[in-house]
Amino acid sequence: MTALPTASGGFGDKPELTFPDSGAPEGLQVQVLEQGTGDTVEAGQTIIVNYLGQTWGGHVFDNSYDRGETISFPIGMGVVIGGWDDGLVGQQIGSRVMLSIPPEHGYGPRGVPQAGIKGGDTLVFVVDVVGVE
Repeated sequence: MTALPTASGGFGDKPELTFPDSGAPEGLQVQVLEQGTGDTVEAGQTIIVNYLGQTWGGHVFDNSYDRGETISFPIGMGVVIGGWDDGLVGQQIGSRVMLSIPPEHGYGPRGVPQAGIKGGDTLVFVVDVVGVE
């Protein structure tokens, strides 16, 4: 199994990622960094999160910590990239979760050039599951 990055801080802290020397792992990788004790997130709910997103070994392309605001969106409904739907449904509120999302579960061969995400990039997110609406 390919090593995942390590993340600094705990739930609610803006993480910094340290990447291993190995390349990105195959497939969607979900690692609970801090286990929450709240209700389990179910598909169809609107989830409230803080997050940091970074390309594998590359730059941070987005994070909510610097904005000081959580974001919320329907989960498990195809509204967000597949890696979020697959990786966050079933997590408990209060959990900090790392997602390593290969392009087929992320932005695919197109990427998101305006965000500096190239086609084929593996994305790494640290997500704090704050709650559900």
